[in-house]
Amino acid sequence: MKKTNRPFVLASVMLAMFIGAVEATIVSTAMPSISADLGGFSKYSWVFSAYLLMSTVTVLLYGKLSDIFGRKPIFAFGIILFLIGSLLCGLASSMEQLIFYRFIQGIGAGAVMPIATTIVGDIYTAEERGKIQGYLSSVWGISAVTGPAIGGFLVATIGWEYVFWVNIPLGILALAGVLLFLVEPQKKTKPSIDYLGAFLLTVSLTSFLYWLVEGGVGFAWNSALSYSLSLGAAAVFAVFVLVEKKAKDPMMPFDIWKNKSILYANLVSLFTGMILISVSSYLPTYVTGVMEQPATVAGFTLTAMSIGWPIAAFFSGRLLIKIGYFRTSLAGGIFLVIGSLLFVAMRPEFGPLWAAMSSFMIGVGMGLTSTAFIVSIQAAVTYEQRGTATASNMFMRNLGSTIGVALLGSLLNSSLLKYFQDNERDYTLNSVNGMLTEDSRNQLPVDVLSFLQEGLTQALQNVYSLTAIFAVISFVLIFGLPRKKGVSSSG
Repeated sequence: MKKTNRPFVLASVMLAMFIGAVEATIVSTAMPSISADLGGFSKYSWVFSAYLLMSTVTVLLYGKLSDIFGRKPIFAFGIILFLIGSLLCGLASSMEQLIFYRFIQGIGAGAVMPIATTIVGDIYTAEERGKIQGYLSSVWGISAVTGPAIGGFLVATIGWEYVFWVNIPLGILALAGVLLFLVEPQKKTKPSIDYLGAFLLTVSLTSFLYWLVEGGVGFAWNSALSYSLSLGAAAVFAVFVLVEKKAKDPMMPFDIWKNKSILYANLVSLFTGMILISVSSYLPTYVTGVMEQPATVAGFTLTAMSIGWPIAAFFSGRLLIKIGYFRTSLAGGIFLVIGSLLFVAMRPEFGPLWAAMSSFMIGVGMGLTSTAFIVSIQAAVTYEQRGTATASNMFMRNLGSTIGVALLGSLLNSSLLKYFQDNERDYTLNSVNGMLTEDSRNQLPVDVLSFLQEGLTQALQNVYSLTAIFAVISFVLIFGLPRKKGVSSSG
């Protein structure tokens, strides 16, 4: 009988992780240039929201489908759709087109990261997973180190389109490796797909996200539309919960949440997702727009987070065995709080090194916590539930990022509009486009540039203050994790 070639499968999974890492950083680095080229700063956050929304909604469905049909066919479908979306994003000629193509890319992305992580859980034993998941997180981080650098280089030389197209050859290699070298057990389960649950969750999250992004900007918070969207999202989500409890094979089996390792790891991941998107989405804007640094320097400040992540993930796999899940996660929580407070204290005159140091601390916190959570969750369930359980953690982190980019984007936009109103200036959010590249800054009068930079500084200060609150909540929630030491497995 043919056996799985573990080294080749691991290498292919690492390539899939590379795509995820590059997507998280390379687009952020290119966004100031994309916004300056295509216009539409007011829609800036939707470029992230569109991708995050669809990857968040689909991640649970893909996790369940991979438990039913196997990892290979679902992974193949997701990565092919992701690559089609990447191709189209590079061809976008307007911000609206780019947002639409990011929806397509996000639908595919929902399969890539969780199934790649689940495959590793399948082919390695519980004792091996700590070390291997550390490697995976390290590769995620190491590849992300190259993302901002490549992004800055591509933007400065051949154009921002290539930040999307760089995914394509690597994605094809990752797909080929998994299809050729992964051998899965035969599936005997009769398929039962929770389509209604998937539909209800999509409607609920889309309504909630639109309310967060456009609230206070596209419509007033106390308007009829605002109340309809928020109450409608809550009502549909309540129906989703009822449907899931009665479903034969639910997309989100709530019984796995009774396990404290899964419950608290997922709750913490919700808030770390908010922290992660805060840094990766808005740090390049601060460094380019306020500090007046080029895209390559903005990329360097994000790279610092991507250096901290793999270093911490490497040690996290070893710390899990020595001091257990709880203490490893607690150490990560401390670094997240330190990093977020450094962002709150950041001022334009501190320069990009301060931004990089803050970013590095966040990376260390993410590396320690994310590795500990994935290993503990996979150890808590059987093979038949591993795809769903892994996907639940990815879902919560993605949901955190989805809520975070919407909430923080809304806070940024409303803070800027209030600043313009308080100073009685007739500016719009699109006025910010003029300060995101050196050429456009040179065309602005000195007093106008100074005024806009002060407004953006204040608005981003509000964003980082909220991020610090998320970090403190994460730290407190970590105390809910079980205190047991060591690594054990349910299957």
